[in-house]
Amino acid sequence: MARVIGRLFMVPFGFILAALAALAMLLSIGLERATHAVHGGTVDLTQWSQVLDLARGFYGLASAATIVPALLLVIIGEVTRIRSSIYYILGGGAALSALPLLARAGSLGRDLSQIGLIWQVFATAGFVGGLIYWLVAGRRA
Repeated sequence: MARVIGRLFMVPFGFILAALAALAMLLSIGLERATHAVHGGTVDLTQWSQVLDLARGFYGLASAATIVPALLLVIIGEVTRIRSSIYYILGGGAALSALPLLARAGSLGRDLSQIGLIWQVFATAGFVGGLIYWLVAGRRA
């Protein structure tokens, strides 16, 4: 009984900590990439307009619906008692890297190869979030 009560506290705590870590990583890497692109001397305005369009789309997705893939990952991991760090790290990366694709869902006719850098940033942030969740709650599933 004590284990169940402990899990009821650790799982949400781990999820919140993982989400905060992923957000911090997303902002730090994203800002670093943007700063690097601006100070590199050659700024391609078409890429920046695509980044701004993606940011507008991401802002629209930044609601409770964006955490659904991560919640499903955690629920499946907890119910099936998956303790593997690989599951949470790769799953976190996959869940967060799906967001740029969802942000562009209305315009899938465009060339998606232009947002590869953005996918890299989102996947890295998702990997960090998955690792943090596994460290706090996942390894004792």
